[in-house]
Amino acid sequence: MTIKTPRIALYILIFVSFVWGAEFVLVDITIEKLPTNTFNAIRFFLAGLALLPLFYFSKERQQALPVKPLLISGGLLGFFLFLGFYTQTEGMRYTSVSNAGFITGMAIPLVSLLGFIFFKKRPTLAVWIGIVVATVGLYFLTTGGEFSFNKGDIIVLVCAFSFAFHLIFTDRFAKNLPILSLSIVQIFAVAIYCFVAALLSGDPLFYLVGSEPVIWYQHLSSPIIIFTILVTALLGTSFAYWAQTSCQQFLPSHKVAMIFASEPLFAHGAAWLFLGEHLGWLGLMGAGMIIVGMLISELGDKEHPPHINPLDQNASS
Repeated sequence: MTIKTPRIALYILIFVSFVWGAEFVLVDITIEKLPTNTFNAIRFFLAGLALLPLFYFSKERQQALPVKPLLISGGLLGFFLFLGFYTQTEGMRYTSVSNAGFITGMAIPLVSLLGFIFFKKRPTLAVWIGIVVATVGLYFLTTGGEFSFNKGDIIVLVCAFSFAFHLIFTDRFAKNLPILSLSIVQIFAVAIYCFVAALLSGDPLFYLVGSEPVIWYQHLSSPIIIFTILVTALLGTSFAYWAQTSCQQFLPSHKVAMIFASEPLFAHGAAWLFLGEHLGWLGLMGAGMIIVGMLISELGDKEHPPHINPLDQNASS
């Protein structure tokens, strides 16, 4: 498939954003049957395999790859991704799909805040305004005006911090390392971390404590589990990586950021349509403020143009 015009690139990225948003519902249904770490291990291993043909036909295969830096950097980035995907997926057991989608979006304004705290990168005024707006929106979304967070909201907020750190370190590593190779290494690293965590977990490998014991191949008879794994691995990760990289040859970063800001809206729309979730007025106001804060933070930072990594946009990808 070849992208030839900005309009086609726009449609493809809207589709990617839709996939990321809709995935939240699929993952929410699947983790009722399959342990979080097992699900993530399978999906990331499959996503890594799907990227290998892309690497085979890329120019990077003919280059002398810096193996040690790739393994160290990819291992660290993979850890942040592992933590982010685990906390988002696990948090969805205790909070709504809508909340999980919007709270994950907090990663974007958090990048500038954490960059300032740990690396002394001073954000612009627009970034500070975006952080404040998004934080106030988070309060209304998750508490309904009362100062209390449920367990799932807190776990997913850890996910947002993890993805923010991943973005920060990706920015530092990607300048000196081949992008596709780095992506493949970190994706396989996530699969390894998830598999080890699954073995160490209190849950059996392929079913939840308190559920009827199953053998791994019995899940192959569950269409929703197979469909979710294929969508999240192939579309939400492998295809998203290719699409975002290819489409940014035709669209400026600020337009890509605006398109990807629609992901939580798709997540809420899917949750409303299939799960009957409703945010309420305060929740809708909070969700809207998070979207506005994301856009102010990204589009108002003239010193650092928006940078979107598909792996950070949707943990359910």
